[in-house]
Amino acid sequence: MAEQTPRTEHPAGPGRLLAGVAWAALLLGLWGWGADGFAGTSAPMTGDVAAVGRPMERRPPAAREGGEPAEPRRVDVPSVGVAAPVVPRGLDVTGAVDPPAYDRPGVVGWYSGGVRPGARGTALFVGHVDTRTGRAVFYDLSATRPGEKIRVTRSDGSVAEFTVDDVRVHSRERFDARKVYGPHLPDRAELRLITCGGTFDRESRTYTANVVVSAYLTAVEEARRDG
Repeated sequence: MAEQTPRTEHPAGPGRLLAGVAWAALLLGLWGWGADGFAGTSAPMTGDVAAVGRPMERRPPAAREGGEPAEPRRVDVPSVGVAAPVVPRGLDVTGAVDPPAYDRPGVVGWYSGGVRPGARGTALFVGHVDTRTGRAVFYDLSATRPGEKIRVTRSDGSVAEFTVDDVRVHSRERFDARKVYGPHLPDRAELRLITCGGTFDRESRTYTANVVVSAYLTAVEEARRDG
């Protein structure tokens, strides 16, 4: 693993950007997730920072203010068959996001030291593409396209709906970590879904890139209140 940049204390409270975290260290940590994988062929093999998704054919929906954010409990991406529970994750000893365990391939991790989905800034979700034995929760993530929906069910019973506006592959050799983790537009509530991509390097036992799906908040369904 490449040498990591120095880190400062990162904000522990919700609704904050990953300002205190070493951006490069976070991204570098994700490439190691494929080390125990079976190197399936679904991972995109496009070049550095290459767009995977098509431009939106229609005018994209307007961004919405998030209101009161809450912790995520479930994430659904109907277009690629993702329907997964979400668990909070922190940073490991190297400063990288600690992903869900390999024995939980159907679980998505949310970086709980950063932004809650629906708050201004970028909420970060991570998941494996595969394991030693087969596919994992984000195996088909690269097939996501702009305009498709991501629904996040939150702890207060509300559902935050995000619209995908960008799908890219970022290689390890050249990347801009602030573009990966920072908001695309100021004052928006945004979301990132991240997994391994590129090709599987059997010598280093890591993938060569990451798939990054970017989305922004466009609707909120309030919790149902019986009676």
